[in-house]
Amino acid sequence: MKNIRLVNINTTAFSEEDFSLITNLTDDEIEKVIEPLVLAERDGNGDYDNDELFSALELEYPKNFIQMVVDADYITI
Repeated sequence: MKNIRLVNINTTAFSEEDFSLITNLTDDEIEKVIEPLVLAERDGNGDYDNDELFSALELEYPKNFIQMVVDADYITI
């Protein structure tokens, strides 16, 4: 599988609400799905959480690699 990368998703002014994906999706593919959901909430037409954003990506791109990273482990050497 080519072009796997770690992508940090920020949809609010609060960094504690950010989440990360390991995926082969492009920025444009991610934005195509997430942006309408975020804009709808900002307009008062719905709510979302990070799990719903992740699920929307999975539904739109079922053949792509998409994994949400909840907690990363750090190694100190």
